[in-house]
Amino acid sequence: MDTTRVDRWLWAVRLSKTRADAATACRGGHVRVNDKPAKPSTPIRAGDTVRTRLYDIPRVVEVGTVIEKRVGAPVAVTCYVDHTPPPPPKETVAAVARRERGAGRPTKRDRRRIEAFERASLVEGVEHDLED
Repeated sequence: MDTTRVDRWLWAVRLSKTRADAATACRGGHVRVNDKPAKPSTPIRAGDTVRTRLYDIPRVVEVGTVIEKRVGAPVAVTCYVDHTPPPPPKETVAAVARRERGAGRPTKRDRRRIEAFERASLVEGVEHDLED
């Protein structure tokens, strides 16, 4: 087998959960084969580059083996070469003051300590003294 449909291949190599999802992504313009928009019936061959955005995850893969039937995950990863760039580093999130669940409404003293904690969190490297 030299070629197969792109929607079937995306499903067979487990980049898509269902073949219908792969076909919908193709119709929505989220799949490109060799930098050309792909319909679900677009044929692919070994060596083609498939760019896809399925489930909000951008992927760039090179077709290694053309398969039509869904296979196990260990076999599926051998059917393509992943050229997806690594995701950008996540932003560091400032620490958030946490209270014990069920502790009730914060007292005035608790609120002042939480506000002080939040103000200090805006400045990096400040030690928080919440153990009083």
